[in-house]
Amino acid sequence: MAELSYPFNADNPDGGRAIVSQTQWQNMAHLWGGDRIDYTLTSTAYDSTDLPFSARIINGRDVEVKPGKAWVGGFYYTLTSTMSVTIATNPGTKARKDLVVIQADMAKSAVKLAVVQGTAGASPVSPQPRRILGGLWELPLYEVNVAAQDASVSLDSRLSFNMPSAIASPWNTKDSAALMPHGSMVYDLDVNGNETQYEAFKGRDGYVVTRDLGRSRYYAPEIVNINTPPSRWREGRWRWIAPNTVWFTAFYQNLEWWDAKLTQGNWTCGITLPVPASGQIGAVFSGHLDNNVSGASPDMPNFVNVLAKVNRGANSSVAWLYMDSKWSSSEGMDGMPMIPRRGYMTITGTYEAAEL
Repeated sequence: MAELSYPFNADNPDGGRAIVSQTQWQNMAHLWGGDRIDYTLTSTAYDSTDLPFSARIINGRDVEVKPGKAWVGGFYYTLTSTMSVTIATNPGTKARKDLVVIQADMAKSAVKLAVVQGTAGASPVSPQPRRILGGLWELPLYEVNVAAQDASVSLDSRLSFNMPSAIASPWNTKDSAALMPHGSMVYDLDVNGNETQYEAFKGRDGYVVTRDLGRSRYYAPEIVNINTPPSRWREGRWRWIAPNTVWFTAFYQNLEWWDAKLTQGNWTCGITLPVPASGQIGAVFSGHLDNNVSGASPDMPNFVNVLAKVNRGANSSVAWLYMDSKWSSSEGMDGMPMIPRRGYMTITGTYEAAEL
């Protein structure tokens, strides 16, 4: 029959089947979720011996594995008591890497602990776990370092665990995340249109937005230390692009026929950022100022490269502006003395925020 489907209450002439073979079961069940140990990591710290399938070397060459449960290639496996597997000797002059795996063997109709032996070499690599429908399907637990000339055997954990399910929230996402287990991913769907759609993570460092998923966010950048003209136009866009990491661009235009100059006692001006920047390392952004329209200020060049700098030290909401000296290139950079009449300026960059 060209069409088969399963499982149903009874076989039927349309190709429905009630009973499935183990291969048909695997074809179906491996799609339900990735291979993983059936244990959800919800704490901020663990002792390795407290975890399922924790292991140690005994008798020099045996790997003793503690009980645990896992999902492997569409089958559920339970180890109910401590069990050991033996690592083969390596009398040669080159090291080897083996794998301790949970192996679903369709030929044996069973899931068992097993050792997959690697190939000795000057720079040995462990064998890749096999994932063959209808054949062998393996979940790695440990990479085993087998020294040359049977000198030693050591373990590196390759355990992979379950994690809390992600949730979607229409609003109040941060408050909803506070009630979720450690390690949860949450999604703000912004059903009320208040902000933007975003993804966040509740982890060891607290709640952090990992990235914005919708439109960029609006903000109105202020100019600091300048006598603000009575008419101006300013617009900024920004978004979270990674945990605690912001991309932004800020645009400012002086719409009056006079120069917006520094207020008394200040030597440079600055722009405000959408969220405060971390002062642990500082940041530098690039920008450009155009002064080439009719009635432009004669006190500045037509086009000016601008550097915006967040000083290292305290967290800051301001990036301070610098420009090449208008007197001589050998002078380096000066503070930005004004926003020229009818001029406009764009600053853009990426920085670490002060959220964490």
